[in-house]
Amino acid sequence: MSHLFPNYSRLPIDIQQGNGSYVVDSQGNQYLDLTSGIGVVNLGYGHPKVQAALMTQAEQIWHVPNLYDSQLQEEVAQKLTQNQKSASDEPYLAYFCNSGAEANEAALKLARKATGRSKVISFEQSFHGRTFGAMSLTGQSSIHDGFGPLVPEMVYVPFNDLEALQAVLDEQTAAVFLELIQGEGGVIPAEVAWVQAVAALCQELGVLLVVDEIQTGMGRTGTLFAFEGYGIEPDLFTVAKGLGNGIPVGAMLGKSHLQTAFGPGSHGSTFGGNKLAMAAASAVCSVLQEGDIQVNVHLRQQQFLDGLQGLSKVQAIRGKGLMIGIELADSESLQSVLTQLRNQGLLALKAGTKVLRLLPPLTISQEETKAALAILQAILA
Repeated sequence: MSHLFPNYSRLPIDIQQGNGSYVVDSQGNQYLDLTSGIGVVNLGYGHPKVQAALMTQAEQIWHVPNLYDSQLQEEVAQKLTQNQKSASDEPYLAYFCNSGAEANEAALKLARKATGRSKVISFEQSFHGRTFGAMSLTGQSSIHDGFGPLVPEMVYVPFNDLEALQAVLDEQTAAVFLELIQGEGGVIPAEVAWVQAVAALCQELGVLLVVDEIQTGMGRTGTLFAFEGYGIEPDLFTVAKGLGNGIPVGAMLGKSHLQTAFGPGSHGSTFGGNKLAMAAASAVCSVLQEGDIQVNVHLRQQQFLDGLQGLSKVQAIRGKGLMIGIELADSESLQSVLTQLRNQGLLALKAGTKVLRLLPPLTISQEETKAALAILQAILA
């Protein structure tokens, strides 16, 4: 009998070790991990620079409350925002928390407080987290079921549909929350022209554009943040997952004029900006700034796309960088495919009802990608 709530459908694998792109379970079975812990361990397991930063910080102090200055928080904030200046040269400021859901909660609170408006728009099949505010932002009824009334004045519209957005966007709207690639919804990329039109509409009506970079950020799509490839300038954006390479950490970044709505006592987190989390995040940012990682992301993306062409069970391939969705021709085969892959020593994810999702470490090598493709080809052909 388990002593845990059954809110997870757990696989019969107890992973106990990890190195690079591989993990090992309690029975000694090795798996090539194309999940990165659901897009978290972007630099691979046991990355030496992240590990060294953690060990150094652990020997000093683990936790200091946000009653005091934190040079580590300032350091990470500067690294995350140094290339993100607005057209008017307005800088971005950071707020640190513990997860993506918390980052989106902070963005929701700030958007309403800063604008004095309460209506918020997000998109069907979106996913923004499971706390009450983040769940209410999420445009999936299966996430809402059974939890009673949601946060009010949430409106969901179809993704990539400008007319549907125009029909509900108005001067009572506080914010539009947007994923540039819907991960949980099926790895659905936003159309560039649509995103730019959304940004223009928001600016015209004084609506805050909030980009959820929880899964797409930290190098996953080939740039540090996905919005850099869309030619837009979000008012707020949120990151987590890959920011700590496995250490729980999240952040909300917003334009500096919004600071008047987030003064002392307006919001907070006991563990937000924790010393260990900041040490890991600082190391991750430094590694990503070296440039080699992004070159590898583009090379491995092309290798995966080339290797997945022409497979009989594959209906479509989409995504960007190393966020790849493989839509299967038969939705009933998705769970079977995941099981077969696992039995062959490869871990993958699902997205929606018929999409096989790949989120490999950004450091995955050419040989490891070749090995992964051999397994995928054998099962999907």
